[in-house]
Amino acid sequence: MISFNLRCDNDHVFEAWFKDGKTYDRQAKQGKVACPVCGDVKVAKAPMAPNIAKGASRGAAGKAHVQAAEMRKTLEKLQKEVAENCDYVGDKFADEARKIHYDETEKRNIYGETSDEEAQSLEEEGIEFARIPWLPRTNS
Repeated sequence: MISFNLRCDNDHVFEAWFKDGKTYDRQAKQGKVACPVCGDVKVAKAPMAPNIAKGASRGAAGKAHVQAAEMRKTLEKLQKEVAENCDYVGDKFADEARKIHYDETEKRNIYGETSDEEAQSLEEEGIEFARIPWLPRTNS
């Protein structure tokens, strides 16, 4: 096994393990190597000193990689559910949430963006909402 530091087009650096260098080359060419942060499949090797893994270190790194991939899949599933079942209100989220809370408009599920200050204000008013990390769209 060999570990490579990789960098996507969005400048995220991450580590990935491969059987050997040829395996990385083949998978990268086929678009099978994706950034765990943004999902971008345009990746290249970042400057590094390759490390041949042995024993426990290989298992720990492999487990972390699998966990990151599982978390990403869970977030993608959550994001899809929200997009399919809620109205997107963009940067008007705080205003719409208030209107719904104070019965000034019909009750419905919404999603959008809000600043930290607006979120704190909603919380202080007792308006229930949740913040979730939103993954950027990818071309894949």
